Parts: sequence; structure tokens; C-alpha cells
Amino acid sequence: AGVSSFGISGTNGHLILEEAPAPDPAPAEPGDPTEPSEAAVDDGRWPWMLSAKSRGAVGEQAARLAAAVRSADARALDVAHSLVTTRVAMDHRAVVGRSSTAVVQGAVEAEGRTVFVFPGQ
Repeated sequence: AGVSSFGISGTNGHLILEEAPAPDPAPAEPGDPTEPSEAAVDDGRWPWMLSAKSRGAVGEQAARLAAAVRSADARALDVAHSLVTTRVAMDHRAVVGRSSTAVVQGAVEAEGRTVFVFPGQ
């Protein structure tokens, strides 16, 4: 489900809600609970933030990103971190909230359409 908020002061926000994944079974041997496992840190479900000067440029950046992750061995967490910390936030933005596997397989290349937007005002 998508939840949008269109503020009076011009602040807009949008959230995509989904069911939480099922918890993993407990490990056979207990480890140090303060150290997360590598799998827990990089499960491929990190949001990838994109921004550009125009709507079309955001789509072009998404296509370049999809091509880049297909040809490189990049972890989803590393890509997410780099996109947030090394890119300038511009006027037009998008978030890819799928796993890196979905991007590599081309599952996020379809043209998206708005199903329903209710501003609640």
C-alpha cells in the first residue's frame, strides 16, 4: 500500500508499506548477539535513492544503475550507501525499494503507473 502526504508548506512524502518478512530460524550455534551476521546486514533490501534534474533523467539514471549492477559484483548495501553519501540530491527523486536481485533481473525496468493517490485533504 502507498501512503502519500502533501503538506501545506510544500513538503511532500510518500511511503510504500508491505508485510514484514518472516523471521529467520534461530542459528544452530549461538553467536555474539552484538555482531550482526553478514547475511543480516546485506540481505538485498536496502533502498536505492536516485535523483536528477528532470523526471526523464531519473529514469535514465535508473537504467544506468541497473546496467552497472548487472556488470559488477556489488552488494546492495554498498550501492545504497554510495547513492546516499556521494550523490547530490536534486529536484526530481525516486527510490528503488526492491532487492538488488530484482534490479539485476530487470524486474524494476517496467514503466510505473500511479494506481490511486488520495491526498486526505
